[in-house]
Amino acid sequence: MEVPFLDLKRAYARYGQEIEEAVLRVLRSTKYLNGPETRALEKELAAFMGVNHGIAVSSGTEALYLILKALDLPPKSIVFVPSFTFVSTAEVVLRAGLIPFFVDVEEDYPNLSVEALKEAYELCLKRGYHPVCVIAVSLYGYPARLTELLAFCQERNLILIEDACQAFGSELEDKKVGSFGVAGAVSFYPTKNLSAAGDAGMVFTNDENLALKIRALKEHGQTKPYFYEYHGLNGRMDEVQAAILRIKFKYFNEELTLREKWAKFYEKNLSHLYPKVKMFKQLPNSKPALSLFTIRATRRNELQRYLEKMRIATNVYYRIPLHHQPIFKDELPLSLSLPNTERLSQEVLSLPFFPYLKEEEVLKVCEAIEEFYANG
Repeated sequence: MEVPFLDLKRAYARYGQEIEEAVLRVLRSTKYLNGPETRALEKELAAFMGVNHGIAVSSGTEALYLILKALDLPPKSIVFVPSFTFVSTAEVVLRAGLIPFFVDVEEDYPNLSVEALKEAYELCLKRGYHPVCVIAVSLYGYPARLTELLAFCQERNLILIEDACQAFGSELEDKKVGSFGVAGAVSFYPTKNLSAAGDAGMVFTNDENLALKIRALKEHGQTKPYFYEYHGLNGRMDEVQAAILRIKFKYFNEELTLREKWAKFYEKNLSHLYPKVKMFKQLPNSKPALSLFTIRATRRNELQRYLEKMRIATNVYYRIPLHHQPIFKDELPLSLSLPNTERLSQEVLSLPFFPYLKEEEVLKVCEAIEEFYANG
């Protein structure tokens, strides 16, 4: 039996006919952009998030970039970001004319360390650099320490932006991840909790002026027909993707329940392998909506090769931290050691994880991991 890392066909079998009908409805309408599907999706997801504005955009990456661009921050200002994340988080900082300052994560939690952030902030002040904001990533679906990070930012007059691209549906203290900062970015890439049939994303915010500016920026900076107030970009979501997402959103809570079920199954069947296999802790008063189930494993690379021989697909997110990536080599005027980031990049392994897994598949994964460590 082969165990796939992700099988989108199973989800499609669940509601594919509804999706096809919705897509056909859009095609027949000949309204392909800025139509009723997009407006309805924005309204539905903003209500779900508990915010005033949802702005549909072309990807999670563009959602992050549009937030930074709309804030119009002073050029070459410092933006604090984790190094242990997908490249988009820091890539958009450079695109916006700002400087990423890479900050360490916690030892047993894959998100920004508040203590490391304090150290980075003090170093900036000491060296005469001007920090302006923090991008808090809720990696894998685990909420960042958003209440603490928000307090940190408010005390120092910094802006908190949320990269919630992997965490749509996650909660902390009864608030949705992505609703704590001045704005939050979410991705609907096909691997995410709520997924499109291609690229799509959304910005969430309570700031009306920021929402208006982002809406203009994603339309080439247009504020009225053929009048361009800002240097913008083409960052729209199309009606087909919006229609697909609206159908999938009907099943979203059901699929989150299934994700939680498989996460608990993994935890129950792997916890006895500690310390060779470690799971990330859960913050108090949090409800992660995991997009990936990721363990920390000793001899990670050997384990991954063994699972591959057993026809079990896995992935590593992320093997090379951003502060080691060539594109950032000449962009870092300041740096600190990032021991936890270095450690996690050598240990993390993401296991097969999606709502429509089968119990025998998850059990095979757990048994194979146990066999690997029993044999050596």
